[in-house]
Amino acid sequence: MRKIKILVKKNQKEIRIDKFLKENIENISRNQIQKLTISGKIIVNKCIVKKNYKIKPLDFVEIQISNILDHLEYRNILAEEINIDILYEDEDVMIVNKPAGMVVHPGFGNNKGTLIHGVKYHFENSNLNNFDLYRSGLVHRLDKDTSGLLVLAKNEYSKKYLFQQFQSRTIKREYRALIWGDLLEEKGVITGFIGRDPRNRKRMTIFSNNEYHKGKYSVTHYKVLERFKYLTYVSCNIKTGKTHQIRAHFKYLGHPLFHDTTYGGNKIFMKKKCSNKNIEFLKTCFKILPRQALHAISLSFIHPKNQKCYFYCPIPEDFKIVLQQCRKIL
Repeated sequence: MRKIKILVKKNQKEIRIDKFLKENIENISRNQIQKLTISGKIIVNKCIVKKNYKIKPLDFVEIQISNILDHLEYRNILAEEINIDILYEDEDVMIVNKPAGMVVHPGFGNNKGTLIHGVKYHFENSNLNNFDLYRSGLVHRLDKDTSGLLVLAKNEYSKKYLFQQFQSRTIKREYRALIWGDLLEEKGVITGFIGRDPRNRKRMTIFSNNEYHKGKYSVTHYKVLERFKYLTYVSCNIKTGKTHQIRAHFKYLGHPLFHDTTYGGNKIFMKKKCSNKNIEFLKTCFKILPRQALHAISLSFIHPKNQKCYFYCPIPEDFKIVLQQCRKIL
């Protein structure tokens, strides 16, 4: 059993406890919150509360998260024979190239076909002894329509070892993105307090300094790699790994990712300045790359055996074709 304690800030607006927990605890699902509420594991001011309780300023929240509950959830995941692109594997870690369109972890509306279902099948059919998906598995995630590198731990020690590196921000992650518009600077840093958009719970937003309490501090470093007429190809290194961080940060700058439907990148920017020929070209690119142009291209960390590791995964074919076409036409 582990406990999470939260002292609600004095300027916190009243919202339901389940929404508050989803916003303030990383990697917790709605299903987990519901189970914790039903089992009386959510306590506010030393009283058990229901899911419709509204958080108030200076409330003291205690959550008792049962490892057994989480363990059972993992045990209930059924192994599925799914093709996984494994770039590297040893007794401690596995490096996977996740394709766009694949959900990483089971959740609401995604009870099969995820990366974890395929990983469980792979491990059950390998020579890995005493495998336990709960005590190993994911230490970070990628959005469904983001492609690229993921590291998975194969034992409890490796999971803790890698997780500590993520927590201390010593793991280096580079992403490649194609964004709308022309950035003023060749390189820069985007910072802000990122949290759930109150007008659309499916996306994140950057809050002003006056509303910093609604989000978590986030940092993205970027560098321009190529400039096109209406688009810019950039490299991004994230110091923090918040949900939708890169996507929300560039939206905040006014340069959403190409074909990011959640953040408005599926519309042609500067349409008035586009010729009909270029408009048709960009629409064709939407068809070639039917998701946000974001790829986790490299990953470096210290291996549980205390060795420095670096992994690289080239951008996928759909992304590559769009870049090649942009070089020719824009």
